[in-house]
Amino acid sequence: MSRPELIKLLKKKHPKLIKSQLETIIDTFFESIQDALVEKKSIIIKGLGTFFIKEMKASANLRNPKTGELIYRPKRNKVRFRASKKFKEFINQ
Repeated sequence: MSRPELIKLLKKKHPKLIKSQLETIIDTFFESIQDALVEKKSIIIKGLGTFFIKEMKASANLRNPKTGELIYRPKRNKVRFRASKKFKEFINQ
């Protein structure tokens, strides 16, 4: 679902809110998630799951498969999502 589709769906469910208010709500929600992840905090949304940062180690043992050249991969962070038990059960019905 794209952002405009999400706004349309929210507009149908809450007709009293105007489009700009819905956009502000969605933007604030996602910005708060981004800010928490930048600070390396976990975000737990009950019934959905947990977003968290996983630090990937640096590695110098990688090779370019085409040339065989050694490649260095620096330490980096990845965003991960772990679905809640309730969400997994809902998806697998």
